[in-house]
Amino acid sequence: MDLPVASMANSLQYPGLTPRSAGLIPTVSVVAPAYNEQEVLGEFYRRVAAVLSGLGCEYEIVLVNDGSRDQTLALMHALHAQDPRVTVVDLSRNFGKEIALSAGLDHTKGEVVVVLDSDLQDPPELIPQMLDLWRQGYDVIYGTRTVRDGETWFKKTTANYFYRLIKKVSRVDIPKDTGDFRLMSRRAVASLSRLREEHRFMKGLFAWIGFPSKALPYRRDPRAAGETKWNYWKLWNFAIEGITSFTVAPLKISTYLGLLVAVLSLIYAAFVIWKALIYSDPVRGYPSLMAVILFLGGVQLISVGLLGEYVGRIFNEVKRRPLYLVNRRLDSTLPGSCAGTTDNAA
Repeated sequence: MDLPVASMANSLQYPGLTPRSAGLIPTVSVVAPAYNEQEVLGEFYRRVAAVLSGLGCEYEIVLVNDGSRDQTLALMHALHAQDPRVTVVDLSRNFGKEIALSAGLDHTKGEVVVVLDSDLQDPPELIPQMLDLWRQGYDVIYGTRTVRDGETWFKKTTANYFYRLIKKVSRVDIPKDTGDFRLMSRRAVASLSRLREEHRFMKGLFAWIGFPSKALPYRRDPRAAGETKWNYWKLWNFAIEGITSFTVAPLKISTYLGLLVAVLSLIYAAFVIWKALIYSDPVRGYPSLMAVILFLGGVQLISVGLLGEYVGRIFNEVKRRPLYLVNRRLDSTLPGSCAGTTDNAA
């Protein structure tokens, strides 16, 4: 039986790509971490449930409460009581979005898993298109943002440069303009669950596992309600986390910079000695001397700081603490068991 032209092209791009049955309807798990999202959680459930019901598949919606201080957890309990297809994973405290997302993935049962932000910036209406690409044989279908509505020009500009920088310096090919919004096969989720490092940059981990992947361009919407939890200081630290988690380029740059300064210093010292011997020129130049000393001091402090960032990560990793602790879990009725490695049972 001849394969369609599109399937043949995909097979050429990924030699191991095996198309799935065109009519195959998998069980679906949707994962959404939430921190103080009481304003938008109800609308999020409504839109996601409408899309999944329209697919005619068995599904679950895994809501992760990341230590919310408002009525987010109470709303999750109410949604579970209303719809038994909702799973609630209540973490013992706020662990941060990256770890909350990992906790949600650990507690999924579906044959395919969709990662969504609970603020509805990533439209759940794209799930059917993702499933079509999954049926072509892809294990990971990730959303690539063509337009980012509701964000300032500064955030768009810095995000643009950050993704291009990390793509150049990282040893892993991290797609640019791509967030957490994606669909993954069960084997991709199981492989991701084996990566238990504490400093988690999920965009890099998603790329690290490999498997046949396909981009799905889309327009990112503004938040449906509520306020963003990401300020510029958190975004800056997040960028440092991503760079130091997936490349040692900063350490190499500091080494090369130190070598360059040392060579220039030797050349300049030779020039000063030659000038003093030939022209009997007295030693002078206090302002330039201070400038050189301050510059060298700055280079040394930056290098020590970079080294400290990596040593701090080693310090945290060798303690091998669990990623998270679960206060309580309300399970859905979707058949199956959680295939991921969980750090603490409910």
